[in-house]
Parts: sequence; C-alpha cells; structure tokens
Amino acid sequence: MKRIIIAEDSSVIQNLTKKILQIQNFEITSVKNGQEVLELLEAQHFDLILMDINMPMMDGMECAKAIRGMSDPLKSKIPILAITGNAKNYSIEDFKEVGINEYIPKPLNFDVLVDKVKMYTTAYD
Repeated sequence: MKRIIIAEDSSVIQNLTKKILQIQNFEITSVKNGQEVLELLEAQHFDLILMDINMPMMDGMECAKAIRGMSDPLKSKIPILAITGNAKNYSIEDFKEVGINEYIPKPLNFDVLVDKVKMYTTAYD
C-alpha cells in the first residue's frame, strides 16, 4: 500500500482529501505544517507528499526545499504535489526551483487529485 503525507493546516481539506485517498487504497498520514513533514520523513518512508503552500511554522516552499536537500537519496526524491489557493503568488518556475513536481489549485478537483496521486505513485513502481 502506498503511503502519503498530507500537509494541510485546514482540517476540512485535510479530512476530505484523506477520505478520498483512503477509498483509493492509500495509507494517509496527516500533518499541519512543514516541520511535522520533516519529522515524519526522518522516521519513516513515504511514496508521495501532498503539501499546502501556506502553512504555519514552515510553509510548503521551505519544506520542499528542505526535503530536496535531505541526504537520503530516496527521501530527497519523493514526489511533492503542492496544493494551493494562491498559486498566483508563485510561478511554475518557483515551484520547480524548490523541487515541487506539480501543483493542484484550490478549490480541489478531487478527480484531478486522484489522477495525479495515482500517476506519481505508480511512476516509480
């Protein structure tokens, strides 16, 4: 079973996303900020990270940069999908620069989300 971290400070979005992906047979761990993502990655292996850009303590951009800088080559290459309501503040180049593979705009289209998650979690089988 593929393991996914959802980093999202909105409980509503987090819970909806979690339910939808669990139905698709993904194992989900939810956190509220980038710092918690890094702590989880230190201890465990995951196949994908869904990351909100605007989070308290450590935002998605900073967190993605930190993940890409990890010394473990498996962990530093985990696909990261950004979820954001204000992508206008960032360009695709900004996302690519910090190592984000792709972004999905809010409000979330869950069909698109599921398709992207499946694409990124099977590409590495």
